[in-house]
Amino acid sequence: MKFLVPILFISLFFSCKQNQKKDQDTALAPLDKLKVGNERFVSGHPVHPDETLDRIRELKKGQNPFVVVVSCSDSRLPPELIFDQGLGDVFSIRTAGNVIGDYELGSIEYAVEHLHCKLIVVLGHENCGAIQAYATSGNEKHNDHIQTLVDYIAAEEEEKIVPDSLRSNIDILVKANIAHAVNLLSSSTPVLKPLVDKNEIKIIGAYYDLDSGNVLFNK
Repeated sequence: MKFLVPILFISLFFSCKQNQKKDQDTALAPLDKLKVGNERFVSGHPVHPDETLDRIRELKKGQNPFVVVVSCSDSRLPPELIFDQGLGDVFSIRTAGNVIGDYELGSIEYAVEHLHCKLIVVLGHENCGAIQAYATSGNEKHNDHIQTLVDYIAAEEEEKIVPDSLRSNIDILVKANIAHAVNLLSSSTPVLKPLVDKNEIKIIGAYYDLDSGNVLFNK
């Protein structure tokens, strides 16, 4: 019995922290929720909200994510963890180099039209492998589907305008890639562009720093 009391106390403590987080975050705008969650992650004090079987059962009735995050497939930046969010909070779309084709675009449109997400974040990151593959490819061709990623990135107008003198700077190429995705989504018809023009949705780029864990949002 003496061992049970501390366990119950710890469980109650973390439950109270999660409930406090939910109450505080409810009043925040979607972008502010992500910023506050990332601050918790960076500080080493995440609360890991809504990660229970009960939450899954609750979501069986329907989901209501507050953000779409289009990010790289890299294992070092799972959005739910670096933003300290829970099950049902993030509609996550992940591809190497956060490239966007028709399948990804259709998924984003679904989240906006049917799940009523008002914020789309394109999240790139430091030392992106897909961008490095593009930067180091030269005239050589990959004998696999990685070449498809390289070709996609090479065709981005935002990458083409990077001066040759800066093409060895992976961070600059990553940020050009992020800008491409934001521009692509902002001009996408028939769904996203009209909503952007009417200020009904917001599309923003962000950069994840692997050293600090900070997510830097574009203004």
